[in-house]
Amino acid sequence: MGKNNINVLVGSKNPTKINAVFKAFSVVFPKSKIVVTGEKTPSLVSNQPMSCFETKKGATNRAKNITNKPADYHVGIEGGCSYEGGVLFAFAWVVTLTEKRKGLGKTSLFQLPKEIQKLIEKGVELGEADDIVFKRTNSKHKDGAVGILTGGIIDRSKYYTEAVIMSLLPFINKRLSF
Repeated sequence: MGKNNINVLVGSKNPTKINAVFKAFSVVFPKSKIVVTGEKTPSLVSNQPMSCFETKKGATNRAKNITNKPADYHVGIEGGCSYEGGVLFAFAWVVTLTEKRKGLGKTSLFQLPKEIQKLIEKGVELGEADDIVFKRTNSKHKDGAVGILTGGIIDRSKYYTEAVIMSLLPFINKRLSF
């Protein structure tokens, strides 16, 4: 690719994740032509990660599992849940890799309603629980729980975009050690 082209590979075919990566890279590298593609790859963690550690591991695995494919950046995004005082929260980790650097970013936490928490505790994945509680289909490829619960103020793509930008800090600040 040309000097001002940046080729990014995302470890997912999920359009909301791909869109978030495109938006983040476009803001961080405004003079470059950004090309983002998705590649289905396993997270090698639970379908619904239930800790910060497991979720970060899933994002790392998604990024590492695609490094054999040519790209300037390899990005893994994994959504997860964790408890704080018996209340279930959702969040996501983002891992961005190049040959020389690794960047990490994390979304903010948001509290899940008890109806969703109960389904997750029975082994239902968050996206599926959203579909059941809100009588929808394929929420996780659209606005996700965060979009549904905020009434569209923050959709899933916007929610991930800031975390992708945070994962790019080592690439923005190359003279610093991360």
